Amino acid sequence: MNKNIFFAAAAVVLMSMMPAGEVITKKGGETIVNTKTITKSIRGYKYTTPVEIHIKGNKVVKVEALPTKETPEYFDMAKAVLKKYNGKDIKKARTMKVDAVSGATMSSEALIKNVQEGLRYYEENK
Repeated sequence: MNKNIFFAAAAVVLMSMMPAGEVITKKGGETIVNTKTITKSIRGYKYTTPVEIHIKGNKVVKVEALPTKETPEYFDMAKAVLKKYNGKDIKKARTMKVDAVSGATMSSEALIKNVQEGLRYYEENK
C-alpha cells in the first residue's frame, strides 16, 4: 500500500512540473500563440484576459479572446479591439497604438497587452 502512495505522489509531482500547455502550436498552416501561461499577471477589471493569436505568413490572421471570468457585458465590448490586429504584419501589430474601448477600458487595455506580449513571445521563440 505504501508503494502505491509513493508512486501516486511521485506522479503528481512530475505532472505538476510539466508545462500547462504549449504557448506556440501549429494547426492547419497557422501558428497559434496562446497567452494563457505567459500573461498571468495581466488583468482586466479583476481577472486575466488571455488570447489566442493566429498567425500565417508573418501576419495576424485573427485574435480570439479565451474564456475569462470578467463581466461578460463589458468583456464583449472590450473584445472589439482584437479585430484591429487582423491582417497586420507582426511588427506593425506589435507596435501599433490601439485605443481602449470606452466603458470597458481595463478589460480592453488588458487584451491589448496580451496581444503585444503574445507577439513579442512569438518573435523571440518562432
